[in-house]
Amino acid sequence: MLEAVVFYSLAALILGFGVMVITARNTVHSVLFLVANFLCVAVLYVVLAAEFLAVIQVLVYAGGIVVLYLFVVMLVNLKALPEARLDPRRRARLGLVLATALLAEVIAIVVYAANRPGAVAPPAEAPGALTAANTELVGRLLYTDYLIPFEVASVLLLVAMVGAILLARREA
Repeated sequence: MLEAVVFYSLAALILGFGVMVITARNTVHSVLFLVANFLCVAVLYVVLAAEFLAVIQVLVYAGGIVVLYLFVVMLVNLKALPEARLDPRRRARLGLVLATALLAEVIAIVVYAANRPGAVAPPAEAPGALTAANTELVGRLLYTDYLIPFEVASVLLLVAMVGAILLARREA
């Protein structure tokens, strides 16, 4: 009963902070609400006995990603008017071709994964055998069953980093 109360309280806080992230008028306040949201998710991981995920949540998201967001917010002048003309160096067709190729690759991976023969079930463990540690289970699942979402997330973070670098450049 106590676990349910803690879970629903944390879920309400996470949803509340999520709404505050998108409704805050000041971008710095929005990023701070995002930090609070990430910390509540880390507490939820601790309640669910996933301590490794909680530590990674705090280090990677509340630490690294939010610092990247703050740098972008501080470097980009959000009050400046958008340019009236398009950038002549923009390559819209090349971007469309590359996006189509990426979409085709993702579709091919999904079709291949759906049509491959079923994996052999692992042997049942002996009743007295030691179970794997939480970190080992997360690593095994991350690099086997959830490899494609992991790679998609890494590509999205790479795109975000390149976008932040391009926005931060001060070329005319």
